Amino acid sequence: MVLRGKFEPMPSRGRTVGVTVATGADGLPDGTVVGYGVGVSGEVARDLGIGRDGLAAVGFTGKVGEALVLPRADGAPVVAVGLGAATGPDELRDAAAAFALAAKRHGSLALVPGELSGVTGEAAAQAVVEGVLLARYDYPPLKSAPVGVPVENVIVVVAGDGAAEGGRRGVAFAAATMLSRDLANSPPSMLSAEAMADCATAIAGEVGLEVEVFDRAALIELGCGGLLGVNAGSVEEPRMIKLRYRPAEAATGRLALVGKGIMYDSGGISLKPSDLVHAQMKNDMSGAGAILAAMSQLAALGCRTEVTGYLMCTDNMPSATATKLGDVLIMRGGKTVEVLNTDAEGRLVMADALVLATEEPVDAIVDIATLTGACLRTLGPEVAGLFANDTGLAEQVTTAAQATAEPVWQLPLDKRYRSQLDSGVADMTNMGGVNAGSITAALFLAEFVGETPWAHLDIAGTAQNDIAASWRPKGCTGFGARLLLELALNFTAPKGGVR
Repeated sequence: MVLRGKFEPMPSRGRTVGVTVATGADGLPDGTVVGYGVGVSGEVARDLGIGRDGLAAVGFTGKVGEALVLPRADGAPVVAVGLGAATGPDELRDAAAAFALAAKRHGSLALVPGELSGVTGEAAAQAVVEGVLLARYDYPPLKSAPVGVPVENVIVVVAGDGAAEGGRRGVAFAAATMLSRDLANSPPSMLSAEAMADCATAIAGEVGLEVEVFDRAALIELGCGGLLGVNAGSVEEPRMIKLRYRPAEAATGRLALVGKGIMYDSGGISLKPSDLVHAQMKNDMSGAGAILAAMSQLAALGCRTEVTGYLMCTDNMPSATATKLGDVLIMRGGKTVEVLNTDAEGRLVMADALVLATEEPVDAIVDIATLTGACLRTLGPEVAGLFANDTGLAEQVTTAAQATAEPVWQLPLDKRYRSQLDSGVADMTNMGGVNAGSITAALFLAEFVGETPWAHLDIAGTAQNDIAASWRPKGCTGFGARLLLELALNFTAPKGGVR
């Protein structure tokens, strides 16, 4: 029996956690576990109750990622938390994650990192809250019994201007990633394109986004041949979900986000092998999920950028009506595409949205997609691929990636490979040669943005973890939600660059 139900969005999970920024560890709620930061050198907090020699005797060195639980006879335990040698936001986030996992039986946590150099109180508070909440993430809807103890309180004992604001930002950024993970972890029987539209509509109503949902008839009217072609083999209707965030004050820029929303990717007629990767293809909508999640937090953080999101949602299934190899699709804008591989479907659905985005007043477009296995082979599971036709926009995306520890690496948009997409019967094909697959996929997308500044994020490798690592769980990671949120908050219209 396949479980069928309706996905229930949980965008408020992070906001239900009490977050406090304090200047001391006195007066904490009963049962609170306190973590004390310990570097690889320097003094050890007296309240920890053990010195450096005692810590060393049990193998604790103070490296980032170490956490030693020390029981107390008269209350909750305390935890020695490794901070490493030079603590910045990334190290502090990892340290907070290790602390949260070490204290996983407890719901009220307080971290006292001690004196920090090179990180502001605001950045420290944000990093701690993100580390704790994201490390303790789980996906509970389909479990018959609770898996763990939920986090109820996060207390950050840190001084400095803006620390309270940092805690608030940490909750918002963590909530975005948790929603993105929830969406990607949901079984495709529960989260169809139609259900994704219902979910987006519910979230939009909660957080003040404008939303338009386009069904099959509306997509035919728009001429979205890419999305319709990929959907041709499915019994489920496609949906294009258009979200718009308008800031309360005058906008400082206009950004369009385009997301691949393949709710389940069988490969279509070009059927995938029945292996572990195939089983993970519920996450092929991670790009669309990251956009919805990021946009759900824009108003809460007072974003000054006007943001429009396009979520291109369908599953990709084989059937008697499915698009066949050799078929030609007419995309939005009239460009024709010969389909040589139905498993190269993400670029087809996104092409329609890229054209629609260029038709609006927009300063830049950023798309995000689990697009190519070639990118995973090139950069592995921890770094996303970045392509861009504008150096200034690429720099903004890279800066956002560095700030959120969601790393990207820019790859060349090398037009020498463009001829691999030539077709004898149409304007182009949807598939290049056996090599440089991530580049030819990006070159395909570039055909649909014209002169608009554009960047493409290939998150095929980073969307899924085989093993848990720090605040990144096993399974769907939610990669990109915090990156896009950071980008939108700091976005400025590109001034033009090498294209």
